[in-house]
Amino acid sequence: MAAKLKKGDTVVVLSGKDKGQKGTITNVDPKSGKAVVEGVNMAIRHTRQSQTSQGGRIPKAMPIDLSNLAIVDKNGKPTRVGFKIEGDKKVRYAKTTGDVIDA
Repeated sequence: MAAKLKKGDTVVVLSGKDKGQKGTITNVDPKSGKAVVEGVNMAIRHTRQSQTSQGGRIPKAMPIDLSNLAIVDKNGKPTRVGFKIEGDKKVRYAKTTGDVIDA
């Protein structure tokens, strides 16, 4: 099945402690159905100091379920993603506006 959300998409969180926050997808794991969004679902990781990195409490973005994310359309509102054939290519489009997402 084609991916509705991809790396680099701007998304908004629909539910959970970070509801309403916007961010960019940095990583998608289709097998587990989760994505890492920049600045969302942050957790503190305690790391030991090494020769290359400073130790301490480092914030890290944790994966969030894809069902809790919605892509942002050109109006800045959350929308669902659909697929249509344009020419000979299958493209994603925003259901609210009908605009093609990836040109």
